[in-house]
Amino acid sequence: MKHKSGAPVTRRQALCTMGNGFGMLAFAGLVGESLGVAELLAADQKTIDPKVKATGGLHHPARAKHVIFLFMNGGLSQVDSFDPKPMLDKFHGQPLPGGSIATERRTGALMKSPFAFKKYGQSGIEVSELFPLVGEQIDNVCVIRSMYTDIPNHEPSLLMMNTGHTQVGRPSMGAWLTYGLGTANQNLPGFVVLCPETPTTVGSPLWNNSFLPAMHQGTFIPNKVEKKDQAIEKDFDPKKLVAYVNNDKFTRDEQRRELDLLVKLDTLRNQRDAIKDPQLEAAINSMEVAYRMQTEAPEVFDIRKESKATLEMYGPGSTARSCLMAVRLVQKGVRMVQVYYASGDPWDAHDNLHFQHRRPAFDSDRPFAAVIKDLKSRGLFDETIVVCGSEFGRTPVAEVGAGGNGVGTGRDHNPFGFSMWLAGGGIKGGTVHGATDDFGFKAIDRPVHVHDLHATILHLLGIDHTQLTYRYSGRDFRLTDVAGTVIKEILA
Repeated sequence: MKHKSGAPVTRRQALCTMGNGFGMLAFAGLVGESLGVAELLAADQKTIDPKVKATGGLHHPARAKHVIFLFMNGGLSQVDSFDPKPMLDKFHGQPLPGGSIATERRTGALMKSPFAFKKYGQSGIEVSELFPLVGEQIDNVCVIRSMYTDIPNHEPSLLMMNTGHTQVGRPSMGAWLTYGLGTANQNLPGFVVLCPETPTTVGSPLWNNSFLPAMHQGTFIPNKVEKKDQAIEKDFDPKKLVAYVNNDKFTRDEQRRELDLLVKLDTLRNQRDAIKDPQLEAAINSMEVAYRMQTEAPEVFDIRKESKATLEMYGPGSTARSCLMAVRLVQKGVRMVQVYYASGDPWDAHDNLHFQHRRPAFDSDRPFAAVIKDLKSRGLFDETIVVCGSEFGRTPVAEVGAGGNGVGTGRDHNPFGFSMWLAGGGIKGGTVHGATDDFGFKAIDRPVHVHDLHATILHLLGIDHTQLTYRYSGRDFRLTDVAGTVIKEILA
């Protein structure tokens, strides 16, 4: 067997080519300008569909360029936030009609929401008192009240929402986006994850690259300050966030010479073998990004440079810092930024919903609303998709099992029906899509699976979710697995 150049190809090289062919094409141009999907679909430009060429390297014209995912890890209760249910008030304390429901833990009677709902904006969409400032932005928002997922446990549901699969080992959505679209700024990672500490019990598999080239893994930034309640405009040191990209032992020139030598050695190897090693080249590119980050990353994370009015609009705390950083990163060309609230599952309200939702909502409402307002002021709203939600919802009945401590003031996990909201690039604001039943337990009107959400996000970015694939272990994988339908009703 010979390479097209005439050089002999070893068995190992042949296996490498067959197993990574599509990914090698994707990697080839990522060191330069941002790639479009067309360049990933074929090595020979002559074979590209003229329609794809006409859209600038995408399957169709894109409505957005970036994604900001505001993640309330732990499970926000839909019936206490964005899905009001008057029937819960009417039948509070009574059994759920139709008998008990199958949940993880023992549950009791119906429990009304402890939070009042109010209509906001010209659209009149109802939002609970937990999110009054988001409510003021509701005319820019589409609330999906009919989300559902597969499994009622945190780990598999977090994986599903982030990777499109319930088991560890699939690339994250951010990895797929940078793989398909590249990044507009070669000095910063294309996919950034922000949280004070490692979020959830899953951790890095939620933003991993899996079998995609290594350079597509999300870069986790531990957005944490040393002293409690530090004022973000005075005491926050951005250099501590990315301290690992600075090398105290070698000067910038010495680092540059090392990287140049590494690239030359790799080039000589490629010329000798007439075939590239995608994993090695991905590692080299990661080193290049880390090197360039030494210059640009401290500046983009230095939110102290923002005006006093902007800082006050976001408010204090780690969620506020992360949200402001997310907007600044998008402004610098980063493809996707994901903001987690905190470590563990802070929205997991098993035994005291009033307390376990009140505090994180207070920390999140102001910066979430600020993201929308700030994107608008910077001219980025129409090209940025803002996604906000959890891995699943919560039951309309009270939990009385071990997790609820027998007091019946919390709610168990509910994968059958929950709410998420979207805003920005290509989303129809001031709208509600779908509905759960009278008590908010199960999606019954235009149900939206996580695969449908992913398909819609990709569509808005100019990608046909069925065509963005990667051949691995003899199969073409994709973010939406073998499912997914674009939710056309929520598109502007």
